[in-house]
Amino acid sequence: MAELDVVSVCSELIRFDTTNRGNGDAEGERAAAEYVAGLLTDAGLSPRILESAPGRANVVARVEGSDPSLPALLVQGHLDVVPADAADWAVPPFAGEVRDGFLWGRGATDMKDFCAMVLSVLDTFAREGRKPRRDIVLAFVADEEDRGDYGAHWLVEHHPSLFDGCAAAISESGGYTYHVPAADGRTVRLYPVGAAERGTAHLRLTARGRAGHGSRRNHENAVIRLVAALNRIATHQWPVHLTPATRAFIEQTGKALDVPVDLSDSDAVDGTLARLGPAAALVEAMVRNSTTPTMLEAGYKVNVIPSVAHAQVDTRTLPDTEEDLLATVDELLGPDVTREFVAHQPPVQAPVDSPWFDAMAAALRAQDPDAVVVPYCMGGGTDAKAFAKLGIQCYGFAPLWLPQGFHYRAMAHGVDERVPVEGLHFGSRALAHLFTHC
Repeated sequence: MAELDVVSVCSELIRFDTTNRGNGDAEGERAAAEYVAGLLTDAGLSPRILESAPGRANVVARVEGSDPSLPALLVQGHLDVVPADAADWAVPPFAGEVRDGFLWGRGATDMKDFCAMVLSVLDTFAREGRKPRRDIVLAFVADEEDRGDYGAHWLVEHHPSLFDGCAAAISESGGYTYHVPAADGRTVRLYPVGAAERGTAHLRLTARGRAGHGSRRNHENAVIRLVAALNRIATHQWPVHLTPATRAFIEQTGKALDVPVDLSDSDAVDGTLARLGPAAALVEAMVRNSTTPTMLEAGYKVNVIPSVAHAQVDTRTLPDTEEDLLATVDELLGPDVTREFVAHQPPVQAPVDSPWFDAMAAALRAQDPDAVVVPYCMGGGTDAKAFAKLGIQCYGFAPLWLPQGFHYRAMAHGVDERVPVEGLHFGSRALAHLFTHC
């Protein structure tokens, strides 16, 4: 069998339409899992395909390291993708086409690129008779693009022993190039590594009142009560709360850009973020909790005042803040509006001052000596929330070189998703370095 090329593997993975529409409606995960398991078998491993439901397949394998006394590293990625409407794309989203130095397709950056890099590195190790320094547990999972009920969360609940001995994990949303202009004309290449994630506390609000005719005054109008509560929530200014990852990001990025850093109070933090320029986009949403109304539901006829009205609020919580946030939300809601969780997953964080983080930074600097590697807190969520339940320290580290001007953050879930071919080779080399030295 010919040596695996990371671009070819990623292209092949993209051609598996693994669209996840949510609520159990997904396709293609089993076929993609079988392809991955086949490559792992060719590399001399013994992968297991574990189905949580028909077609909802996960692949788990263990790679033996040269030093069995060391704790294992979990390397986890998801095979499902969000939907893509081909009519909006310049290239067919599941063709896996290389054009103009980029590999195009749904999943190119989220996150079949990382899966392909891992597979190509392990193929190289097998061909060269090399071993990683420590055991590596591989998990290629389903359903990350929904709630993980058929993927990571299911594995953690039903097969936790597969991850015995894993002390840390790497996965998506970190280790990519972020070009930032400095005031003196330099361009600083930041490489943010995820060391925390905000928690998810999606809330469903219910306002109750007195039904009546739309033409008459009604001081117990459920819709008015709900809208008033939503306005209070939407306009509330949440206080600054700096996680260790966010504090380190601001301090280290400020030093790299040679700008003053003042974190003494909320106004000072906001002023410092303004001085960071484009780099602030990586952290500005992570210095506070957020409560964003996103859905409304009430009534069935324009001239009828309903007795009940509902809304949903996308609430994101920083570590160690949820109890205070919910207490404040209850005050803002008032006596006539109640809340319940639609989805609830706590925040996660890993140490920013650790040998794991140092090893990831070294792997990036081995490929880019001028890399400024900084920790950061992710605004959304990943399968780290599942694996953290096992006590595993989870990092966002999917190394990728990106050219200046490339809008990486617009790629995931966006139209014309694509990844630079050279970025895939860079990431493969960085992962090989990490596996060898960490």
